[in-house]
Amino acid sequence: MRILVTGSEGLVGSALTAALRDLQHQVVGLDLLGDGHDRGDVRRADDVARAVHGCDGVVHLAAISRVVWGERDPDACVATNLGGTRNVLAACLEASPRWVLFASSREVYGQPAALPASEDAPRHPVNVYGRSKVQGEDLVVGAREHGLATAVVRLSNVYGTTDDHQDRVVPAFARGAAEGRELRVDGRGHTFDFTHLDDTVDGLVRMIGLLEDGEAPPPVHVLTGRPTTLGELAELAVPWV
Repeated sequence: MRILVTGSEGLVGSALTAALRDLQHQVVGLDLLGDGHDRGDVRRADDVARAVHGCDGVVHLAAISRVVWGERDPDACVATNLGGTRNVLAACLEASPRWVLFASSREVYGQPAALPASEDAPRHPVNVYGRSKVQGEDLVVGAREHGLATAVVRLSNVYGTTDDHQDRVVPAFARGAAEGRELRVDGRGHTFDFTHLDDTVDGLVRMIGLLEDGEAPPPVHVLTGRPTTLGELAELAVPWV
């Protein structure tokens, strides 16, 4: 199977690309940091149409992927997250892909009344990034009316590689502890669901299998269901020094 992965150079995209190739799939990438044919921008419809051509399915990961980046440049966030999704869906409806798997986020829930947030919890995003993902979800689900098989996965605090951004909390705490530095914890009681990269990729591969089997699953929140506060995360890091 030939699969396009947008955002193929990112944390999740690079790991998913490797996993799909291990499963003997042919993978095409599309990323601002890609090389050669895999270099492109989801904001440019021509780049997306070129990448989609000849593919059986698309995993759409490309996005302004951090809340703080979306707040700093909301126009870029909307252009990438929403405009890019429109380009992917439009290209797929004009070409051969049978399905699209869209990576959304826990940020669509905003501040849920209960944790872990279930898939049927109300979507009340509280930032630009979260709102862009809600709108993207709606576009993806709406494309089913035009004959495209689609699915949505909501990712949650993915970690698990040294290639991650250094200021993300898990690698930052691990690096600080390993170097014997005092860990700075802003908001010890803030709670997250840290989900390992391997588990995230496994969930995406399983969703691809469902789409290939002709199923149209409802949105799936990929997470462990185990809350961890920043204070607890710091305490987990320190004993390994």
